[in-house]
Amino acid sequence: MRIGELSRRTGVSTRLLRYYEQQGLLSSERDANGYRRYHPDAGERVTRIRELLAGGLTTEAIRELMPCTQGGPGLLACDHSVGVLDEQLTRVDEQLADLLRKKEALLGVTSGLRTA
Repeated sequence: MRIGELSRRTGVSTRLLRYYEQQGLLSSERDANGYRRYHPDAGERVTRIRELLAGGLTTEAIRELMPCTQGGPGLLACDHSVGVLDEQLTRVDEQLADLLRKKEALLGVTSGLRTA
């Protein structure tokens, strides 16, 4: 399928599909006229990329995980995929802790305003 059709099927812009290709997340072959032609399962791959991006993974981490993807949602359980996801979960936990510290600091400031 061509890039326009993949875009229509997935709801992802052609510009973003080209970006995924630049990042090594998606691949295509070129027709004689230079048009990109994607494998029939490219739509599932784009869906998987979007799911992983929504989970906060970087394109670099997703590129590492792509060999562990399978048809449908989820990943194949392997040491590599578990390691990458554990790193992401640790990063999210750190971000949550940082947000809670900021929230507490703001609550301290606002409590002083409310008593004044």
